[in-house]
Amino acid sequence: MPAGKPRYTVAQYLERERSELDKHEYRDGEILLMAGGTADHSLIVANVISALHALLKGKPCRVYDSNLRVRIPRTILYTYPDVSVICGPREPDPNDPAGETITNPRLIVEVLSPSTEAYDRGEKFDRYRQLDSLQEYVLVAQTAPRIEAYSRQGEGAWLLMPFSGLHRSARVHCLDIELPLAEVYAGIEFTAASVENPGAF
Repeated sequence: MPAGKPRYTVAQYLERERSELDKHEYRDGEILLMAGGTADHSLIVANVISALHALLKGKPCRVYDSNLRVRIPRTILYTYPDVSVICGPREPDPNDPAGETITNPRLIVEVLSPSTEAYDRGEKFDRYRQLDSLQEYVLVAQTAPRIEAYSRQGEGAWLLMPFSGLHRSARVHCLDIELPLAEVYAGIEFTAASVENPGAF
């Protein structure tokens, strides 16, 4: 962190966040404004939440949007994933007396944006992997119908399963469901080339 940049305690961050209109991430003592999303980003997130809600009906799992704050234990990060799924009771962060932060998502979904993709794939995923509860991490592209699902295996290993094309369904192993890409991207207009050849990330 550059010299002179202010640092905050977790308590200071949580107190400030309660009075802020915008959402901020807390990372290693620094408070960072979270970037806003495009209209397509917002629609994809809404589609994912809607599809997961329908697929999880009758299961002991609940879907949450980006208003749910998550704390990653063993590292100093508080953040707001695009989509989280918690199965069973929510486990609150003991450092947050207001009970507005949880620590036990089973699934996290991030919709990729040009400004955040490198972070979502790199440092953020590194930190998410410290969540003992996390069983799957799903990355959703905006520019073509493509999804990457990373599943926890054991001994620190994560298995990548890519899914491309509106005719495909992404297998979410930790929830035992199939997530149709056609539903994830409902209302999104792609170029003909991106649909015919969604390619890799």
